[in-house]
Amino acid sequence: MEAAALSRIGLAGLAVMGQNLALNIAEKGFPISVYNRTASKVDETVGRATFEGGLPLNGHHSPREFVLSIQRPRSIIILVKAGAPVDQTISTLSQFMEPGDAIIDGGNEWYENTERRIREASARGLLYLGMGVSGGEDGARHGPSLMPGGSFQAYGNIEEIVTRVAAQVDDGPCVTYVGEGGSGNFVKMVHNGIEYGDMQLISEAYDVLKVIGGLSNVELAEIFAEWNRGELESFLIEITADIFKVKDEHGEGELVDKILDRTGMKGTGKWTVQQAAELSIAAPTIAASLDCRYLSGLKEERESAARVLDEAGINGDVSVKRSRSIEKKGLVDDVRQALYASKICSYAQGMNLLRAKSEEKAWNLNLGELARIWKGGCIIRARFLDRIKKAYERNRGLANLIVDPEFAREMVQRQGAWRRVVGLAIEAGISTPGMCASLAYFDTYRRARLPANLVQAQRDLFGAHTYERIDRPGSFHTEWTKLARESKAGAVVL
Repeated sequence: MEAAALSRIGLAGLAVMGQNLALNIAEKGFPISVYNRTASKVDETVGRATFEGGLPLNGHHSPREFVLSIQRPRSIIILVKAGAPVDQTISTLSQFMEPGDAIIDGGNEWYENTERRIREASARGLLYLGMGVSGGEDGARHGPSLMPGGSFQAYGNIEEIVTRVAAQVDDGPCVTYVGEGGSGNFVKMVHNGIEYGDMQLISEAYDVLKVIGGLSNVELAEIFAEWNRGELESFLIEITADIFKVKDEHGEGELVDKILDRTGMKGTGKWTVQQAAELSIAAPTIAASLDCRYLSGLKEERESAARVLDEAGINGDVSVKRSRSIEKKGLVDDVRQALYASKICSYAQGMNLLRAKSEEKAWNLNLGELARIWKGGCIIRARFLDRIKKAYERNRGLANLIVDPEFAREMVQRQGAWRRVVGLAIEAGISTPGMCASLAYFDTYRRARLPANLVQAQRDLFGAHTYERIDRPGSFHTEWTKLARESKAGAVVL
C-alpha cells in the first residue's frame, strides 16, 4: 500500500470551501487526495480538477484508501461543519492514521474544542492544528488568509504548501504560525468579530448618505469606488461599490433595494462579544454590530413599532427635511472620515481582545504579524492593515491603536467630521449604533477622568464595596446614608 502513497496532502470535506481549497493546493503543484462521505462530491471535485487542466488531484470513496494514499508523515485538512461533524470525521480517519500524522481543522471552530482535540490526538500520537481560513470561496480557490495554531511540528510539515496556497502580499504570504493551542481558531473568531463591526459601519455610512444625503444607488456606487482608491481601500468597500451597480432582474431599479432587511449570522460574532465580556475588554463597536443583527431579525416588530410611533406623532419625515438642506459633497467627505475613524476603533477593540487572550493563555501572539496576514485573502483585508502592522512594529506593547502617534493624529483630524455625521444622524432619527459606539469608545478612552467616581460611591453605599481615593492610598468605606442624614439634620435654613 505504501507504494501507492503518492499525494503530498489530503483534504476531507468537499463542500464549496473544501473543493476550492483542494483545487488551489493542486494548482500550486502539490498532489492532493480528497475524500467526502458523499461519493458524488468526490467525483464532482475530480471532474473540476480534470476540467481545469488535469490538476494533480485524486479522489477516494473509502476513508482507508484516502488516508493510505497520502505520503507520511500524513497531513489531512478537514473542512466540515464545526462541532460534532468534526469529531465524527476525525474518528473515521484517525483509525487509519499513524503516530506523527497530523490533522488540520480548517473550520470556524470554538477554540476550546480545538484544545480538547489536541489533547485527544496527542494521546494517540497524532499532531493537530486548528487553522482559521478566511476569504470565502474565492479566497479558498485563489489565495486565502490562513491562521494555523496548535502543533508547531504539524505546521512545519505543511509550511511549504500553505505559504504557496495563501494570498501573497508585498511582504510575504498571508499565513503565519499563530501560536499554541486553539490560538488559530481564536484569531479567526476575532477576525470575524472585526468583520461584523466593519460591515455594520459600512451599512451606516450607506444609510446616512442615502437618507440624509438623498444619494441614488448610481451615486453610491461611484462614491464607494472612489473611496476604494484611497485610505478606505478594502475588500468590503470594493464589493459594496459592486453591489450598488447590480440591476434587479425581476423588476425596476437595483437589486439592493429589494433585499429583506434581516441579517443572518453563524455565531463567531457572538463568541467574540462573549469573550470580550469574559476578559473585561471593551468591544462596543463589535457588540453594537451584533445587537443590530438581533434587531434586524425583529422585522415584524419593527414594522409594528414604526406604525405605532408614527401614530403617536414621532414626525417620521425629519430626515427628508434635513436632506434638502444638506450639501452632498461635504456630507460625503464627512461620512468617509467618520467611517475611517470608526473602523480604527473597531480594529483596536479586536486587537486588544487578542492581546488579553494571549496573555491569559501565554500564546505570545504577534499582533503586527496578524495584521500582516490579514492584508490579503481575507474578508477584512484593507490598506490600513499595513499601518496597523507598522504601529505594532514600532511598539509591540502598544496599549491601544488610538494612542499610536500616527493613528492618534488621524483620529484628531477626523473627529470634527465624525461628530457632525453622528449628530446629523441623531437629529434625523437614523440609528448609527456602530459609529456612536466607536465615538463613545474614543471619547471615553481619551478622558483622564470619568464619572466612575460616582458609580463607586453608589456601589459603596448600597453594597459596602469600598472605594479608592485620588489623594491617599488604601481602600475606604463610608456610611453615606448616615452622614447624609446628619448633614441634612444639621443644615441651617436661611
